[in-house]
Amino acid sequence: MADDLQKGLDDVLVAESSLSYIDGDAGLLAYRGYDIKDLAREASYEEVLYLLWRGELPDRDALDEFATELAAERAVDESVITTLDGLAAADERPMAALRTAVSMLSASDPEESDPDDLDAALRKGRRIAAKVPTVLAAYDRLRNGQEPVEPREDLGYAANFLYMLDGEEPDDVAAETFDMALILHADHGLNASTFTGMVIASTLADTYSAVTGGVSALAGSLHGGANQDVMETLLELDESEKDPTDWIRDAIDNDRRIPGWGHRVYNVKDPRAEILTEKSAELGENSGEKKWYDYAATIEEYLTEEEQFPEKGLAPNVDFYSGTVYYQLGIDLDMYTPIFAMSRVGGWVGHVLEYQEDNRLIRPRARYVGPENREFVPIDDR
Repeated sequence: MADDLQKGLDDVLVAESSLSYIDGDAGLLAYRGYDIKDLAREASYEEVLYLLWRGELPDRDALDEFATELAAERAVDESVITTLDGLAAADERPMAALRTAVSMLSASDPEESDPDDLDAALRKGRRIAAKVPTVLAAYDRLRNGQEPVEPREDLGYAANFLYMLDGEEPDDVAAETFDMALILHADHGLNASTFTGMVIASTLADTYSAVTGGVSALAGSLHGGANQDVMETLLELDESEKDPTDWIRDAIDNDRRIPGWGHRVYNVKDPRAEILTEKSAELGENSGEKKWYDYAATIEEYLTEEEQFPEKGLAPNVDFYSGTVYYQLGIDLDMYTPIFAMSRVGGWVGHVLEYQEDNRLIRPRARYVGPENREFVPIDDR
């Protein structure tokens, strides 16, 4: 057994997966062999869920059946709404409310948990994916003193979520943009939250436990919170009324960290950020308010100058533009990470199912560096 220490498990292979492939030097992300740019521009989130969970893209009939089954599972038990109302009254953070609600969802699941029944695990995953948007939209409305909006089965996954947020059916640009954002965030290899879910599933815990663990891991600021941080930074820039170039120059001179910049895997611009750059600009043009895109683009242009960051690996990641997209869709800042979770459920469930096909308990070890050969002293003699 090797004794080399890899803090943070950097570059340590712990599993094989056919879900997503990342080339950090080329700026490539693919789901089951399909380039993320093709999927984001041509597919729907429902198609991507089908692909991640079943291995192939569906034909029209298969997609219609899958989307119908998914839409039919959107409603949540009244006990969940009651709990969300209590959490809203306590001003709980949305990610914490989501964590609680996902754990509660198992109580109303009609199937028993059987670690050997992967088909049942997939159905449970489908129910979670269907209900998470309902949970999030209901919580956002409850904390704002509004009644939850019932989900509609005649709307797509992305459009239905936006509808439940404000009670109005979104226009095509908004629905398409949000659908694209969900696709881009659906999976990304063995990131911290996915690996957390896999560790939990490797104990033969159920899908609800694994997804609850994924939500908990994603809540940390080093994983899922950068998109909110980016938008807060841009709002600060806007309030300063400074020229964006002057503002970012001052920030760098003061050794300020710019959120949404750099990635653990990519050494070039995140391919997901490339797509969201386009959508941020499109939303600005559609609304007649381009300043949020312009701010981000100005910062990107300044930071990519050779004299600023000559080393590799410092380029915009997916969070750098997703914040501007969500903000232009009218979504509250602290909902950005929960939306990330809503999308990433697809990847969490896919990896759990894949790993449990040939399950082995994940059990790494730590190198002991504590004291040795200590003599025990009875408590009265200490």
